[in-house]
Amino acid sequence: MELIGLEYEVDAVVLGGGISGSCIAKALAGKQWETALIDRRNFPRHKVCGEFLSPEAQSTLRALGLTETVASLHPTRIERAKLIFEQGGEIELPIPGAAWGLSRYMMDEALHTTAMQTGAQLHLSTTVTGIEQHEKGYTVRARQGADVKLFHSRAVIAAWGANARMANAGQGHRPDAAASCQQAYIGVKTHYAGLKMEPVIEMYFFQGGYLGLCPVEDGSVNAAALLNRSEFVKAGKSVLSILEAAIERNRRLAERLATAVPVHDTQAAIAPVYLQRKPSPWDGHPRIGDAAAMIAPLSGDGMSMALRSAALCAPLADAFLRGSISLMEWEHRYTQAIQQEFASPLRWGSLLQWLMNKPAVQQLLPSAARLAPLLANGLFRATRLKPLEPLEFHTKY
Repeated sequence: MELIGLEYEVDAVVLGGGISGSCIAKALAGKQWETALIDRRNFPRHKVCGEFLSPEAQSTLRALGLTETVASLHPTRIERAKLIFEQGGEIELPIPGAAWGLSRYMMDEALHTTAMQTGAQLHLSTTVTGIEQHEKGYTVRARQGADVKLFHSRAVIAAWGANARMANAGQGHRPDAAASCQQAYIGVKTHYAGLKMEPVIEMYFFQGGYLGLCPVEDGSVNAAALLNRSEFVKAGKSVLSILEAAIERNRRLAERLATAVPVHDTQAAIAPVYLQRKPSPWDGHPRIGDAAAMIAPLSGDGMSMALRSAALCAPLADAFLRGSISLMEWEHRYTQAIQQEFASPLRWGSLLQWLMNKPAVQQLLPSAARLAPLLANGLFRATRLKPLEPLEFHTKY
């Protein structure tokens, strides 16, 4: 018979300790709700991410009251984006308002600390094994080592990423059937030392994917790639061997990284990756971050969308816990908000991803951008979210 080690009575359980989960846990704890933040892995750790915070992401950080927290980590200022194609052509685009380069290793830990200082409980290395919904709310069953924990909560918020194992826990959840029809990708990343960069993010395109170089806070450079899984199945099993196979496909990228040195223990990988074409904001409870929607990484707005989903969900969660709205109304309003904010950027991001996979487009785009620079700027801007005003928990809902 399984023994229950600890039981917790809380108002909300947030499943997943990434950006969106940490932000909503901090927001709810700040409104004096007992909030438990659970993640099956330990932190700090390196994650597959472009580590690029767009100007739109910064507006959401301000709305969440997190600008000072993130600024204190000394992110690198980024002013331009450069696209370099396999055939040698390139496009340079200004970024409207400076972006930041910041590692997830630093950012995730800082957000966890802020959430705990605000009053949230943090449960790391804790695997959720079941979620039961009943009249009074939810019971979340989890295991941390040999200990079994039960969390009794009025609300559950899923921030477990696009394809986390927790997504299959409880409620008979099944993976999205549409995923099997989509292109499967591999995401890999490492940090490099010994690479000098201007305040620019560099995107290199080649057959089977693309790789971005983004300077981060400690002088190192994050290299993150999204690769067609079928094209790199024979590239080896290590992150560095897969990256080496990708780098060889763009001559200018190979030259750029010829003297760069991978930083020990900064490698990470995730597979398979499916880019969701439609938002999926609710499945028995709200989903935020990549669990709700995942835009093509080349748009540079993935972290922004994770932050925005938390900012949209937080005041509705607060209203539900106060009894101002029902669970059904929370679902309706949150689904509507996600559709309004994300549907257009996701469509344009999907189009951009499709276009950049076409060799003919890669050959023509540099010339087209020189002839019509507003067209190239407009295409990338269409994938971005609109700036967000500061949150108003008690008046807006």
